[in-house]
Amino acid sequence: MPLDTRGAYYDGADVSTPSELTDVLMKRPIPLVRNFTANLLAYAVGRRAEYFDQPQVRAIVREAEATDYRMSSFILGVVRSTPFQMSESEVATGQ
Repeated sequence: MPLDTRGAYYDGADVSTPSELTDVLMKRPIPLVRNFTANLLAYAVGRRAEYFDQPQVRAIVREAEATDYRMSSFILGVVRSTPFQMSESEVATGQ
């Protein structure tokens, strides 16, 4: 039985092939880039990105946009962000 790959993006755009999904995502890059940034930040700080992290996420995305979304811009943005700078690491007990 053939797979039914039809679907709709959150804004109502119909999607049925990978190329159509790529086209829809590239027409609206900001939600995709913010989601990527929030997940990168969450990985870096070891916790979920919360509502109070969103200003930092938006700032990282703005800075990355200025460099055509280079990966290094995202990484440096996360490393320079307040949530990353203020995160605490776990202390090893040595047992």
